[in-house]
Amino acid sequence: MWKKLPCSKSELQLLYTLTGGQCFRWKSSGENEWTGVFGHAVWTLSQDDTHVLYRVTSPADRAEDPGVGEGADASGGCTRHLQDDTQKAQLLRKYFRLDESLQELYCKWSQQDPHFKQAAVKFQGVRILAQDPVENLFSFICSSNNNISRISSMVEKLCVLYGEKIATVGDTVYHAFPVVSALASTGVEKALRNAGFGYRAKFIHQSACKIEEMGGDAWLGKLQELPYVEAKAELMKLPGIGAKVADCICLMSLNHLESIPVDTHIFQVASQRYMPHLKKYKSVTAKVYDEIGDYFRDLYGVYAGWAHTILFCADLKMFQQDTLSTKSAGSVVINDKNKRRKTAA
Repeated sequence: MWKKLPCSKSELQLLYTLTGGQCFRWKSSGENEWTGVFGHAVWTLSQDDTHVLYRVTSPADRAEDPGVGEGADASGGCTRHLQDDTQKAQLLRKYFRLDESLQELYCKWSQQDPHFKQAAVKFQGVRILAQDPVENLFSFICSSNNNISRISSMVEKLCVLYGEKIATVGDTVYHAFPVVSALASTGVEKALRNAGFGYRAKFIHQSACKIEEMGGDAWLGKLQELPYVEAKAELMKLPGIGAKVADCICLMSLNHLESIPVDTHIFQVASQRYMPHLKKYKSVTAKVYDEIGDYFRDLYGVYAGWAHTILFCADLKMFQQDTLSTKSAGSVVINDKNKRRKTAA
């Protein structure tokens, strides 16, 4: 049975928010319907003009399943006992940051930027997800020189290989994202190479080992408390994490909403519409990267990364039509070497 959470489409558009490259565990499971995993539970979401509709299967709901165990949500809170509808609604609100009035933010950004105002006409309801830092970090290590379809496949392999089973819904078995210690265990790099992760296998294993050495989840929690610049610098000490991936993690799971991930796509947007002097540069140097980030932070303020994400979605070809095809959703390449192209999914 569907549960309902009051929320207008102007405050949340599931299509743009779930399929725009923030998170890689959401899949279309029907018309206007997506199924994914967060908070150690399986969620199916839909929406109408006034409500988000949701169904949840958590370990507590499937207690008879011997493969189910304890789990933690993105804030560290146990979700095994998500039997109460109020708890489920609260977790959903937190995941989508629904305590923030998006209409107020859109109004503010539109007053500051005519380009944003134009994009906002169509791209209402784009939200930054409050993701689990562990899942977000390792997912974006997988994102280097990769498209969304293949990233999603790699993330799912990580979950199947090293994540705890949550439940079976329909014919599909769902797993939680692996804990850091599982990815730091002996033999992970070899197993991931055999599973098609390529050079990313080394980065995943080495970063997991490094995080374990620094305190595991507690260390990631501390990054949420550090100033943005310091948190980003700490992330860049991990193997496989450059400036752009660090900014993605800061923005999407560490609550540093001023973070601006810059790739060639955003460089082109900046040079064509905001900073024409950048046209003389052929690539995104470290200096140019920082200059673009600082420009948008000055323009949009403390939620600059959120506004930037809306501009990014508005410029994606896969969102230029009213409906999103599976093929186009899998063909956007996320490239940490500052290139973006279309490839077959």
